[in-house]
Amino acid sequence: MSQPQIGKKVIVNVPSTSANLGPGFDCLGVALDLNNHFAMRRIEGNGEKFDLIIEGSEGSHLRGGPENLVYRAAQRVWKVAGLDPVGLEARVKLAVPPARGLGSSATAIVAGLVGANALMSEPLSKEKLLELAIDIEGHPDNVVPSLLGGLCMTAKAFSKRWRVIRCEWTESIKAVVAIPAIRLSTSEARRSMPKNIPIEDSVTNLGALTLLLQGLRTGNKDLITDGMHDRLHEPYRWRLIKGGTEVRTAAINAGALGCVISGAGPSLLALCPEEQGASVSKAMVRAWEVNGVASRAPVLSLQSQGANWHPAASE
Repeated sequence: MSQPQIGKKVIVNVPSTSANLGPGFDCLGVALDLNNHFAMRRIEGNGEKFDLIIEGSEGSHLRGGPENLVYRAAQRVWKVAGLDPVGLEARVKLAVPPARGLGSSATAIVAGLVGANALMSEPLSKEKLLELAIDIEGHPDNVVPSLLGGLCMTAKAFSKRWRVIRCEWTESIKAVVAIPAIRLSTSEARRSMPKNIPIEDSVTNLGALTLLLQGLRTGNKDLITDGMHDRLHEPYRWRLIKGGTEVRTAAINAGALGCVISGAGPSLLALCPEEQGASVSKAMVRAWEVNGVASRAPVLSLQSQGANWHPAASE
């Protein structure tokens, strides 16, 4: 196996993700049809050379260099494949804003893995890329659907293996994702949570998760409504999101079946029938506006393909 030629280029598309969906803390995640696009090219230079070019204002604070998450992921591929790291450039069209609870870091990890693998004619299997992605991220709820697409339940089994279950999601249910201008880091959101959870809360979440998955599979609105509740993380995180509870109330009043924190927040995700999508979106944006927060709320469908790539003309 040899290193890719200088100038070789691939385009990698990676979907946004929403983790937890209420009761599925750290194990449930869904890929949505809002994608980051990475044009990755081999350039001259050694393992310290990584150039990052961001198209759009959202990621203006992101920097290149060997510590960048995209490049760190790429280096893991090269290491497993037994190759020395090479200089790399990534030009990113950023649709998934960082620090909003939509899996931005997962898109970077998956893009680095898929892009580096593609540049070397894919020596690593998708299963190996999945293993590396979870190891880099530290938890599976975003990187798994980001790589595989769809609604994914991931658990570390008694056998110590990561087991992924692709769950069904009826097309009649859409996700309205309200994305505010404010940011919230995952580390801050995790610090807000207690170290111990009452058994009663854990049992309640298990039941809610069962109801939610069955509701999403069948389109049963009552099951989705009863399933969109959480006692493990949301009670401790709502206070971190300015106007969040008001936005949730507005979404439900406009016809949403439920509204939860997307990942660690501050974005909020509401599930609703397709015909209610526009009204729920407007209500959520309006409620945040009343609280002095600018936002947008696209109505999104499930993205079932996951990360994908295609070759581009070399320069």
